Amino acid sequence: MLAAIRRSAFESARYTHHPQLGERTLHAVANVPRDRFVPPDLRDFAYRNRPLPIGAGQTISQPMIVALMTDLLAPTATDTVLEIGTGSGYQAAVLARLCKHVYSIEVIPELARSSAALLADLGYSNVTVCQGDGYAGLPEHAPYDGIIVTAAPATVPPPLIEQLKVGGRMVIPVGAQGGHQDLVLIEKANDGTLKQRAVLPVAFVPFTGSHGDGGAAAQ
Repeated sequence: MLAAIRRSAFESARYTHHPQLGERTLHAVANVPRDRFVPPDLRDFAYRNRPLPIGAGQTISQPMIVALMTDLLAPTATDTVLEIGTGSGYQAAVLARLCKHVYSIEVIPELARSSAALLADLGYSNVTVCQGDGYAGLPEHAPYDGIIVTAAPATVPPPLIEQLKVGGRMVIPVGAQGGHQDLVLIEKANDGTLKQRAVLPVAFVPFTGSHGDGGAAAQ
């Protein structure tokens, strides 16, 4: 799987300007048992570089996208990270190996329950899964060193910008359902201004919830 991730990162470098992924990120991906995060009948496909359905109309992203988003976020061992869209829990598990604590929000109750149980069973004690609408983020634990969003809103939710720490990064797919989407890296400067860069054309499940373009979906 790592060979496929490295090859895919190299082949997409004309978009991402990110031809190599950090060894710390790759080591984290290699040490998360992806087969535990997919339905039993799809476990033979778990280590292929492709997205897979996880139920409730949601997907687990292909390993290269998970690795790229993680690498762009650049989490450190002292960081607290917010994830919008827990899904299967796979992205949260990768992040948990790289940072101090992960708070993850999932709008679909059955996915929130199953991912929380699986992450606990696998020993990821530094992940807290919350069920709810991710549009508003999780202000009680803000600000966050990094925010990662695993479903695509039409525009970036303002509460997430507010909850991003000065000097922090957000990685988020943005675009209309069925239309063009870009994976976007947002960096908040010391003066609070934002630097934004479209990294790669992507196709994510839509951001769902109580807002017109808001909520949380799945990774």
